[in-house]
Amino acid sequence: MYIRILKESDAHLYQEVRLNALKNNPEAFGSTYEREVEFSLETVKERIKPTRDKYIVGAFDDRNLLVGIVAFLRENNLKTRHKGNVFGMYIAPGNRGHALGKSLMKELISRAENCDGLEQINLTVVSENDFAKKLYKSLGFVVYGTERNALKYNGHYYDEDLMVLTI
Repeated sequence: MYIRILKESDAHLYQEVRLNALKNNPEAFGSTYEREVEFSLETVKERIKPTRDKYIVGAFDDRNLLVGIVAFLRENNLKTRHKGNVFGMYIAPGNRGHALGKSLMKELISRAENCDGLEQINLTVVSENDFAKKLYKSLGFVVYGTERNALKYNGHYYDEDLMVLTI
């Protein structure tokens, strides 16, 4: 396995993994498969194009297949620029339980720590997702609140825990 920042040439790999994520765990994401399946490859390229303040970290297996992703986006408003956000964490089912999530997050955090003036990294996680919360807590994230009924999918509401890492 190896981990690196995705670039535009990875768009087709990213799109495949992202769509699988939205199909396999629709309750865990704010977006939907139905929305993103309509994205053109050009749209995906633009979305994943890395900058200093926005990037997607990818985990590749020995066959060079993308098997895990997580995204970082720094706030761009003058008053919120001290914050960054994590979203879109996903590990393909056959690759879970091998510390890939932790490796992805460590790379994301390491890179974020080099953003001048960044003081904290925020994320949200479905409150019932104990496995993910355990991972985030092991990296120093703490829960600072819960948003009730944050997501609604197929008539079922999901609460989300709000977590922060001070860097």
